[in-house]
Formats: sequence, structure tokens, C-alpha cells
Amino acid sequence: MSSVATLSARLEKLVGGDRVRFSDSVLRDYAIGALAPTVVLKPYSAAEVAEIVGFAAAEKLALVACGSRSKLELGMPPQRYDLALDMTDLRQIAHYDPGDLTVSVDAGMPLGELAKSLAAKNQFLPLAVPCGATATVGGAIASGIDSTLRLQYGPARDFLIGAEFVDGTGKLCKSGGRVVKNVTGYDLHKLLIGSLGTLGVITRLNFRTFPLPESRGAFLAAFPSLDGALNYHVSLLNSGLPFSNVELFDGEFAGRLGRNLNRRASVVEESLAAGGWHVCASFEGNAAVMERIQRELRKRSARAQASRTQTLDAQSSESLNRSLRDAFDWLRHATPRTTLLRIALPQFASGDIAELQELVKLPLLTSAFALRACNVAYLALLAASEDGQANTVLERCVSELFSRVEAKKGSATILHASLQLKDRISAWGTKRADFPLMQRVKRAFDPNNIFAPGRFVGGL
Repeated sequence: MSSVATLSARLEKLVGGDRVRFSDSVLRDYAIGALAPTVVLKPYSAAEVAEIVGFAAAEKLALVACGSRSKLELGMPPQRYDLALDMTDLRQIAHYDPGDLTVSVDAGMPLGELAKSLAAKNQFLPLAVPCGATATVGGAIASGIDSTLRLQYGPARDFLIGAEFVDGTGKLCKSGGRVVKNVTGYDLHKLLIGSLGTLGVITRLNFRTFPLPESRGAFLAAFPSLDGALNYHVSLLNSGLPFSNVELFDGEFAGRLGRNLNRRASVVEESLAAGGWHVCASFEGNAAVMERIQRELRKRSARAQASRTQTLDAQSSESLNRSLRDAFDWLRHATPRTTLLRIALPQFASGDIAELQELVKLPLLTSAFALRACNVAYLALLAASEDGQANTVLERCVSELFSRVEAKKGSATILHASLQLKDRISAWGTKRADFPLMQRVKRAFDPNNIFAPGRFVGGL
């Protein structure tokens, strides 16, 4: 009997034959880069997850937990990958108290299904992350990817109030609770945000929920220059108005956003096709709030000398906000050789954006830039070909970007790139000063180094 068959037989005894898969076609679906697992397992409960992790620890098998796999490429490819743990059968709402605005949900629950359940009680969870139609709750937290509603509702750490997970020894752990005013112990569950499954396998998450807005809207303003658009962008952020999102983007991003919207909202596409720089302000509330914000936006855009403005209706606003939420997904598939970076600076000045754009003006490359609130930007480097010359240009450009951002006391992360580029440049850039502390945290949660080894910062 082959080693794969032997391992599969042992795992079938552990969790049942219907939850163990090892055919080549299935394994390819769970590959990270060029590395596919030996076996895929689909547990039905947290207890089964704990058994599997305990087995992996005893046998020194590397394990990667996943959900819809829409963001499985984030980080670096793992150094070892024996078991894929598909969490999509853990998909129940364990506890929901609409009156207390709290919900406890299994990690494999799709965000779309959770949204429907909460909407029935006029509530929602502000996790507006890419691939929202299929992404799982656990995957959204483990990936740490940005929500477009961060400006108004804060990042996930602000409304994640507890978690249950399995550590690297196979022990079931709990942190936080199911009520908002829980001040006992440490907020260890917040370490799971953005950890890419390298600290533990999330089995359940507890959130604070929010009242569903009565209506949502969006307002587009176009400018011929970066300075005009950025000044307007900053003025909105400093206005005190309750925007849910304010984004600034260049003509290349606007054009691709418009084409992405083509099938759903051609009126928005037409507005975005004008070129130049754009600022999109999204907002929500009752009729009085909506009218006040729209009135203020018209005044401010006129004062800023916008070349074109458009107030979007509810349907167009929803389409535009959905496409902005999913920008990570459609940008990474924009060309055969796209590299997508997330850049965070203490502050984005006009000179910083101009410097980034000048840096990427290279042969064989075009770029698309978008600046979100909270000083987080997305920069897509779009190479039209996959030849060696394009790879060399991309490598030189990304390396210089990391250096420039680090010099500005910021951080850069590669969200999507070819395997060739990741072989040459770490997705995380250089090691940070707090890396020794990160190593200690990893050892505490995963002493046997079985959770996606090498996927996180510095090879953790």
C-alpha cells in the first residue's frame, strides 16, 4: 500500500471515509502555488478538527485550513503541505441575539448566507471583503483583507468579540465571549486576524452586529489633476460627515472599474470613462441623512472645481460599491502577469502618490492606483506579457517599491504575484523589528510548526 493510501486509511478511521479525499483532481483545487496537499479532509465539527490537528501534530504533518479558497494565494506558498482542512461544512449560526446585537457563527459559514440571516432582523456585519458572495466568515478573518466599510465601522478587530479555535497541539481554545462588554482575559482572538491560519484553526467566531442602514448611496466626482482630487478626498475625510467609504483612484483604475460594471450599470461605466482622477464617496442612513450628505457633496465638489459629478441611484450605488469591494479579485485577473500590492503609509501626500506612479512608469508595464480611507492604497502593476523581460521589469519595480515605502515608515505587501516573483521577493518584504515577538507568539500557539509553515512573515 502506498504512503498516500496508508495515510488516507488512517484518516478515514479518524473521521470517516466520506470526509477524506485524495484524488488528483480534488487535490489540484486546493493547491497553493505549485504545491498541492496529499489529502483533503472535510470535518463536520470542532471536535473533529481537534482530532485531525492532534493527529497532524503527532505525525508532524503540515496542515492548511481553508474555506472557499478565494484568498488561498495570500502570503507565501507553505514550505510543507500535507493536509488541506476544508472548513466549509462547519456552517451553522450557533447563537444569535438580535436584541443584544451579537452573533456566534461557525468559521465555514459563507458571508452571503450570514448576511441573509442577519438581514431578516434588519442587521448586518460590516465585513465588506472581496469575493463576498462566496467567502467564508473564517476566511475573511484569517486573511485579514480590508473591508471597504472600514472607515465607518472600523476594522474587524473592532467588532470581533470572541473566537473558538484549535491550537497546534489539538486543544480546543476559547478567547473573548459572546457579549460586547466582556473585559476578562486577553483578546487573543484578535491575533487570528490576518494570521492566514498559521496560529490555529478557527472553528467559531463571535461578532457584534449593526443595524441595517435604511438606504445607501454613492457620489462620483472627476478631476483633471491628482492635486485637485486628493485635496477633495482629504476634505471629505476631515468633514465629519458619516461616510462609509471614500476612495480616490486614477484613470486606469477607473476605466477597469467601469468595464467591470458594464453588465450591471452602464450609467456608472460612462461616468468613469471620462479619464483623469476620481473620488467616490459612499454613504448610508435615513432619507434626511442621505439628503444632507448629497447636498454637502455637491457643494464641496463645486468648490473643489470637479470637472464632472454624478449622484448615483440606489441600484448603481450598490453595483459600484460591490465592484470596489471586489477590486482585489478583478485586478489580480486583469492581465496575464499582474502584481497587486497593498501599501500603507502614515499619510499619503500628493508627492507620495506621484512618486509611486513615476516609479512604475517602465517599459511593458501599466499601473492602476486606488487610495482608500485610513491611508491604505492598492497598486496593480499590469504586465501584458509573461516573458522573461516582463518578469525582470516587475522584479526590479517591486523591489524598489518595497524600499521606498519602508523609507517612508510604511509597509507594503504583495497580495497577488506570479510564483516566479515570489521566488525572488517575499510577499511580506523585509523582516520587521518585532519579528522575534512574532516568533514567540507562533511557538506559543503552534509549538510543532504544523500550521501552514512558511506562509507568514519571515517564514513563520
